[in-house]
Amino acid sequence: MIEATGGLIGRGLSGPEELRNNGVVKNVGEAPQEELATGERSTRNRIARSVLDHGPSTVAELAGRLGLTHAAVRRHLDALVADDVVAPREQRVYGTRTRGRPAKVFALTDCGRDAFDQSYDKLAAEALHWISQSAGGGELGEAAVSAFARARLAATAEKYREQLTAVAPEQRAETLARALTADGYAATARSAPVGEQLCQHHCPVAHVAEQFPQLCEAETELFSRLLGTHVQRLATIAHGDGVCTTFIPRAETVSPQHQPKTTTASASTAGRNPA
Repeated sequence: MIEATGGLIGRGLSGPEELRNNGVVKNVGEAPQEELATGERSTRNRIARSVLDHGPSTVAELAGRLGLTHAAVRRHLDALVADDVVAPREQRVYGTRTRGRPAKVFALTDCGRDAFDQSYDKLAAEALHWISQSAGGGELGEAAVSAFARARLAATAEKYREQLTAVAPEQRAETLARALTADGYAATARSAPVGEQLCQHHCPVAHVAEQFPQLCEAETELFSRLLGTHVQRLATIAHGDGVCTTFIPRAETVSPQHQPKTTTASASTAGRNPA
């Protein structure tokens, strides 16, 4: 989702100004002096940041992106796994599965993702609770939070719309991904059967969105309006998935200036992890 400052943790991660777009890092625990001298922590920061920016990654992918040997990457990943910053998992295969066992990928854990989040989660959650209660709670409170969630995206919507209007329809998902990345969402767009998938590998407000799914819903509605088509939120970080994933069908190519008058069923349940 879209804002927030905090940092990375554990033995392998360093102090301020090394992670996240604005570089603020949480410092939980101190590394041995000899580790600092050899730049171990800096390299682990780079590995963790690469996983954040590109999503779950194999040893080979990390080695290629960072210019490291496979052995060096494995050694640093072992330390990050021990610190609960990343965790191994089986790689998901899209389309026809090839022969052989899927490669192991490493993804950020909740603990590792926290390192890139701001420390204002509690304040934001309390503010939204106050908005909800001030509106009367219940359905009225939920409606008030939804109105706030949409209002906070208004300026962003106009900025994104200008960028999407300037490109061809088939380029809009990729353009939106770049715009989201510039705002700290580490987003990518990739082809999928009968459409595309917009993946956000980072959500600065994930912890708040766990309590207030209206934030995810408003964002999904925004994507639908910007792209001029029905979209479906398949997964969210706020509800335990590794990546926020939005499916964009290939069929409709309406101008991003088009504003749907009603919210699609998928958008209205976004953030509640319908998949």
